[in-house]
Amino acid sequence: MNKKTIKQRQIALTKTLYSLRIGAGLKQVDLANILDVPQSFVSKIETGERRLDLVELKSVVEAMGATLTEFVIEFEKNVNESK
Repeated sequence: MNKKTIKQRQIALTKTLYSLRIGAGLKQVDLANILDVPQSFVSKIETGERRLDLVELKSVVEAMGATLTEFVIEFEKNVNESK
């Protein structure tokens, strides 16, 4: 997999997380409070500075009221749009 593809997918991931948070009506600080982490944690995820493992991703997605399956479906849509 080339660097361009990885970058496009990382952008799609952060876009999906951001859209999910906004769709849930949450500010970064709201999500951070739910997760019991600093607001900077959420900011770093959304800017791509901080990557999540699968267990963390599941927790973050569920904190926003979605399932991991729903998240992956939206992520795939965003990946396909970026091609």
